[in-house]
Amino acid sequence: MTHLIGDIGNTQTKLCILDKKLKIIKRLNIETSIIKNQYYFKKIVFSFVKDMIVNKKALFSSVVPSVFLATKKSFKKYFNIQCQELKQTHYSKVIKIKANKKQIGSDRIANAIGSYYTYKSDCIVLDFGTATTFDVINRGIYMGGIIAPGINLSLSTLTKRANLIPPFTIKKINKVVGNNTLSALKSGFYWGYTGMIVNILRLIKKETKKSYKIILTGGYSSLFKNSIKSKVFIDGDITMKGLIELLRVK
Repeated sequence: MTHLIGDIGNTQTKLCILDKKLKIIKRLNIETSIIKNQYYFKKIVFSFVKDMIVNKKALFSSVVPSVFLATKKSFKKYFNIQCQELKQTHYSKVIKIKANKKQIGSDRIANAIGSYYTYKSDCIVLDFGTATTFDVINRGIYMGGIIAPGINLSLSTLTKRANLIPPFTIKKINKVVGNNTLSALKSGFYWGYTGMIVNILRLIKKETKKSYKIILTGGYSSLFKNSIKSKVFIDGDITMKGLIELLRVK
């Protein structure tokens, strides 16, 4: 019997099918803005799940309630699969939470579970998503975290609001001082976010008086990997690993 898990983010939705040993055997990334559209669901998601014998209960993390509700209805309608959103009843036996449970995105809880059970260590999960988030896990306890503006969100806002700012791609840049608008922008985004990341990691370590394994996930992980002074691990499946761990204990 295969299993379905998913993560509905503000920008992208990820779906994975697992084999009976809970190993990922099939995956799909789709824009969140279109997954609740019935036409695209039948065209893209239907072909992804089609012919797979899937457990009738699926586990999701989600930060977009309206999309989760629409997705839940579609999976019930087309596949008779009951989609459950990650709740406290799922994770209470797996991880302790010291922050406000009602205000933590289920994706961040899944990240915390995935990092702790995968790396067997105190961890900081740095997720480059719509927001740039830092989540701190000490001795299996989710301590809380930091939410900063996402890179793509900041870039999009700047280019839309400032008429003279051209669209550009963020890349590593060696020079800090730019000699034209484009090089100044690239420097500002690359070194600006590098400085923020390095400083926040330093402050977390100073405040908690602990050392951590740093787990990077999300689209800009590779870009900033070598700019962080600590050893880091890139793990694009960390959210899914958290959901998988929850399936193991159910």
